[in-house]
Amino acid sequence: MNLAMRVSAPDRNVPLASQVEALSSRIKGRVVGPTHPEYDRARAVSLGNFDQRPGLIVRVADAPDVADTVEFARRNGLELAVRSGGHSTCGFSGTEGGLVIDLRDLNTLDINHKELTVWAGSGLTSGEVTQALEQHQLIVGFGDSANVGIGGLTLGGGIGYLARKHGLTIDSLLAAEVVTARGDILIADETTHADLFWALRGGGGNFGVVTRFKFRLHPLPAFTGGPLVLPATPETLAGFVAAAEAAPGELTTILMVMPAPPLPFLPADVIGKTVMVGMMAFAGPADEAQEALAPFRSLAEPIADLVGPAPFSSMYLPEDPNERPAVSVRTRFMDGFGREQAARMLELLERCEAPMRMGQIRVLGKAASHIPNYATAYAHRDSSLMLTFLAMDATAEAAARNDRWASDCIDAFPQKTDAAYVNFLGDEDRLRAAYPTATLDRLRSIKRKYDPENLFRLNQNIPPA
Repeated sequence: MNLAMRVSAPDRNVPLASQVEALSSRIKGRVVGPTHPEYDRARAVSLGNFDQRPGLIVRVADAPDVADTVEFARRNGLELAVRSGGHSTCGFSGTEGGLVIDLRDLNTLDINHKELTVWAGSGLTSGEVTQALEQHQLIVGFGDSANVGIGGLTLGGGIGYLARKHGLTIDSLLAAEVVTARGDILIADETTHADLFWALRGGGGNFGVVTRFKFRLHPLPAFTGGPLVLPATPETLAGFVAAAEAAPGELTTILMVMPAPPLPFLPADVIGKTVMVGMMAFAGPADEAQEALAPFRSLAEPIADLVGPAPFSSMYLPEDPNERPAVSVRTRFMDGFGREQAARMLELLERCEAPMRMGQIRVLGKAASHIPNYATAYAHRDSSLMLTFLAMDATAEAAARNDRWASDCIDAFPQKTDAAYVNFLGDEDRLRAAYPTATLDRLRSIKRKYDPENLFRLNQNIPPA
């Protein structure tokens, strides 16, 4: 095997065949190079915006494999990417010419029923963990997609269907197994490496490679959920947000304003027209769910109402694993959303040419706001909702056009403070929107301690202080 890979010095190609072969013989996982028959499948990420060709992909099998690979990359000056689910909106799941640590084989799940905890491998997806836990009427709140890896989602915060009931994903995080830039394997929690544990809860992949997460489990004996489709008018849109803000903590909603897709439960004359798809998630008894849902159903005659008792995993809408859409996304935390903002959103959606475009609103508060801003690196607890504009298209060229549209949309909703969710930034220029000054300063100090050379820089990068 004759490999030439990116190194720190410009225009310098170093044959690494012997070192690669030695690494391959040491680790339990497998090394995939450009000539390997698995290479194209292994290098593919979930978003069609990116088509990177790493010099090497290492499908690690455990934390020692990760430590060995991290040291290999550091010693040879290789650009290092870490892949969990492969959904990085900035393409950080891959690298052009460097080395990818692929975590997908870290898929163990160890449930402790007595303590109501679980150790979950960082290569698992939200859907895999959810389906395993709900068999025991237990749950951890992740995001809104089954295919997203729990690694990047958790490290950014995790805003999903249980945010108002149980908080963010990081609010259920009890510990993490981490491989640092020095190759040390640490367990970080509230008492051991507490500074690192604080940074991992919202600071992204800047501080090491997390190989396992320990989560607190929440009982879920009853759940009611599903899509409620309503006509999209400024009045119904503003009314939905107001009802979501007033709802009990058991009810979390994610509202998607979008062209109606060709689904069998939608009337033919609605397909392609802008509608409101409210994903309703009530963690509690069915009779209490009906009471909480009544204000939403009274906003307008529903186009479709599929909300009812169901497994929690039914909240993850079907996705074709073979599709790799080019995605554009921009986000902003907001303190309110009324009729004026609703009319503006509807008008902006008409300006986008993408076959699938969306304005999304996640109403926060309740459990998500019960933790102080300073307690974790995610420091937006006092924001009442998160506004996101998203477009999905077929090509990277279309994505560039949609990026501009999504940025213009966010700019149309100015706030006193520019605050954004790090997992949905969609660009590399708004780091200070993701982290207030005090939070960023603390993160930079912790970065200096655990990764002073900025080895882990393919992320929303926090430079060492």
